Amino acid sequence: MMKLEKIALGAIVPYERNAKKHPQTQIEQIKQSILKFGNNDPIAIDENNVIIEGHGRYLALKELGHELVPVIRLSHLSDEKKRAYILAHNKLTLNTDFDMELLQLELQNILDVDMSLFGFSASLFSHQDKEEIAMPVVKEEPQIEAGQLYQLGPHRLMCGDVRNPLDMKRLIGNKTIDLYVTDPPYNVAYVGKTKEALTIQNDAMEQAQYR
Repeated sequence: MMKLEKIALGAIVPYERNAKKHPQTQIEQIKQSILKFGNNDPIAIDENNVIIEGHGRYLALKELGHELVPVIRLSHLSDEKKRAYILAHNKLTLNTDFDMELLQLELQNILDVDMSLFGFSASLFSHQDKEEIAMPVVKEEPQIEAGQLYQLGPHRLMCGDVRNPLDMKRLIGNKTIDLYVTDPPYNVAYVGKTKEALTIQNDAMEQAQYR
């Protein structure tokens, strides 16, 4: 039975040939996990306090300013088995993926924790209702139709007409807009200077219609 110890973080030694990368983005995610849920995973070290498992947690705890940390000591492994286990442990976590249907179901029912802090894509959080249309499978030539509405995490994206009150009502409901950025046609019959000579829709209306 492994014994849980608490030792000074400064006494722990990273394995100098650790092949697993820990970019700062991942360290930030581990820090968020520790802050949100606590430090629930002890670092595994050998009899010389060299890390066998938990380099990412070590870096995160160091940045968070922890002084005493929980560890388990794996003193039963030979030097070769230590090196092999370090690689095997890291590789085994990469050998499988999520059941995406169950993952999305779980994420959609976690309301009070921002799971994007841990690297989950915001597109997995979307809830569909009768008004919202599921994200289509991307084809060689993606197409979108007027009225399609997408839920992108906390954001909504709609293909519609800002001049149409029904479209705006469907997009924002009863919420208030904080910032409105627009580039409307100026009714100057603009023609692009490229060989395609692109024009802007509704940029050459009669004056009464334009108003």
